[in-house]
Amino acid sequence: MNPSPNLFLIGPMGAGKSSIGRRLARHFGMPCIDLDAAIEEHTGVSVATIFEIEGEQGFRRRESDLLAELSARRGVVLATGGGAVLAAANRCMLRERGFVVWLATGVDQQMLRLERDRKRPLLDTPDRRGRLEVLARERDPLYRDLADLAVESGGESCEASAVRIAGMVERHWQRTPLAPESA
Repeated sequence: MNPSPNLFLIGPMGAGKSSIGRRLARHFGMPCIDLDAAIEEHTGVSVATIFEIEGEQGFRRRESDLLAELSARRGVVLATGGGAVLAAANRCMLRERGFVVWLATGVDQQMLRLERDRKRPLLDTPDRRGRLEVLARERDPLYRDLADLAVESGGESCEASAVRIAGMVERHWQRTPLAPESA
């Protein structure tokens, strides 16, 4: 039994939030929502276009607005964008509305996974490794503080990671008493 209405995945780009999220959603019989994809669907343009026109601040505003709406649903797996944790209000929503799993991964693994990815505005720089290291120093403490469960997302397949994470989540949920529903 899941004592939490939602499962939220946080972590850096390239950690596997979207791929693992789809598999966890299938395992738990819940719909999966990818926050970045939902933003693109909602606006009709790519994340890169939003960054180009509105800058990161405009994108973060849109991200927070849609996160507020989507995290208020019940019974979803939500794969957040890597920077969704930057706003204190977002962290508060995630903490209060679901079970938060941090898919932790190192910069070396990110470099491998993102090697051919040219769609991420924050990686549109000659020094991709340097950018990822800066983002990790800024965001890892936020992920760590927010997470109900931290899981190393490393050298295994997304399927194997999802199976391992599902087991960890289920064990945690079995140890967590259900809170009475308020009327």
